[in-house]
Amino acid sequence: MRKKITVVGAGNVGATVAQRLFERGYADIVLVDIVEGLPQGKALDMLESGPVLGTDSKITGTNSYEDTANSDVVVITAGIARKPGMSRDDLLFTNMDIVGGVAEQVARYSPESIIIVVSNPLDAMAQQALDITKFPRERVIGMAGILDTARFRTFLSEAVNASVEDVQAYVLGGHGDTMVPLVQSTNVAGIPISKLLAPDVLEPIVQRARDGGAEIVGLLKTGSAFYAPSAAVAQMVDSIILDKKRIVPCAAYLKGEYGIDGLYIGVPVKLGAKGIEEIIEVELSTDEKANLDNSAAAVTELIDVMSKRGS
Repeated sequence: MRKKITVVGAGNVGATVAQRLFERGYADIVLVDIVEGLPQGKALDMLESGPVLGTDSKITGTNSYEDTANSDVVVITAGIARKPGMSRDDLLFTNMDIVGGVAEQVARYSPESIIIVVSNPLDAMAQQALDITKFPRERVIGMAGILDTARFRTFLSEAVNASVEDVQAYVLGGHGDTMVPLVQSTNVAGIPISKLLAPDVLEPIVQRARDGGAEIVGLLKTGSAFYAPSAAVAQMVDSIILDKKRIVPCAAYLKGEYGIDGLYIGVPVKLGAKGIEEIIEVELSTDEKANLDNSAAAVTELIDVMSKRGS
């Protein structure tokens, strides 16, 4: 019997995640959205590509969480993008309500599932999902680090004119302006990046990685990234469903690791059939540790705002 994966939200990110997972053929997919006809239409379109792609997986669209029952993995992409005139707190509260409502349904219908949170602000929304579901921390994971790292690796690959496969890097911290590329451990086929790029070349690349999402929003004008985010989600799902035990950067709830307690922050983790099977602690330079603490402080600000609203 194939595994069952639910994707919540049939917008650009959710629909593309569903497509990538459907094409893999190892699971049946359920695409959920509140808009009548939207998930059904997109799912039917994808299903009809099955004979061309050679996949016998099933994909269905629905407006009811009953159809998601007993999912192995649930990907939450539901939420709104920030609109003109909307404050950061407005966005936070709106998506807090949306993700909270989704988490309630997931806990009800798929209590043994592993949740991957994609909705923004990412780290805060992962914390909201954890608080609502009461799942073990190993089964509520935020997608951000893989995406941020992919952007960093892309720009480095272009700068050194080498394959992206040979560029090894990690980006830790919160998903936003305070993310922390680990320059000290970045290398190309084992050669430290500091040997290949001068500091005045490297620093703009680091900054471009931090601004990666905003750069795409600026170009699109009316939307945000979805191809790279969906690829990052798919890599996480691969590692979980296939028990690959990949070590990748994800938002995890820390309990003292890296000196951070009670907070979601991006760190390297081992992903397997049980979700997060290990949090990997890598040695950080003094500057990297300070930057990670600064990133954690930015996430804490959001959590405090959420807490005050809920009290």
